[in-house]
Amino acid sequence: MIARSDESYFPPVQSKMVLAPESEAKVIATEPLADSEAVWTKLVKKIYLDPKGITRTWESAERRTRPKASGIDGVGIVAILEKPTGPEVVLQKQYRPPLDKIVIELPAGLIDEGETAEEAAVRELKEETGYVCEVIESSPVMFNDPGFTNTNLKMVHVSVDMSLPQNQNLEPELEENEFIEVFHVKLVDLWEECIRLEKEGYAIDARIANLAEGIEIAKKFRL
Repeated sequence: MIARSDESYFPPVQSKMVLAPESEAKVIATEPLADSEAVWTKLVKKIYLDPKGITRTWESAERRTRPKASGIDGVGIVAILEKPTGPEVVLQKQYRPPLDKIVIELPAGLIDEGETAEEAAVRELKEETGYVCEVIESSPVMFNDPGFTNTNLKMVHVSVDMSLPQNQNLEPELEENEFIEVFHVKLVDLWEECIRLEKEGYAIDARIANLAEGIEIAKKFRL
């Protein structure tokens, strides 16, 4: 997401939710999940032929939520605010029960039935952060952990007109079970911020780490 405007159009992020590593959110029990109870995921056994023609099996996980007419599960949203003090990326803090930690993430979400990845990105950004945006471009389909799951996503780059009243007085539309704190980090400081936040007890989403590492590589090799 790219936004170009005067400094006056960038009010501080007003987030009602403050999520720290010592948050009261925590896992209180872990137990096996029966397939009949599973709403979001399922485990499957793949029977396949390897390159030598030998029959083998593979255990993997799949989402139950992928739209029937879509080959994509969800979207991640690249949100860069171009400010006079330097470009900043829009990030989120969100508690994730599988890790039992607050995670530093890009805005993201699942695609609804009948939506394109781009439409989902516009909707999810508005719901999670309050920002109104327009799509610039989308990435190829990316796979998160292909040795474990077929879950995938597109990274959608969007632009934000910071002169719009909606983007100065943000009104997220979070669901009852969503607890998200929105904040910005300067791109030039993203790697150091990831290190600092991890030391404070946060978990770092791989997409954030990859973006930060890519910036550091570009600096090192002057790309």
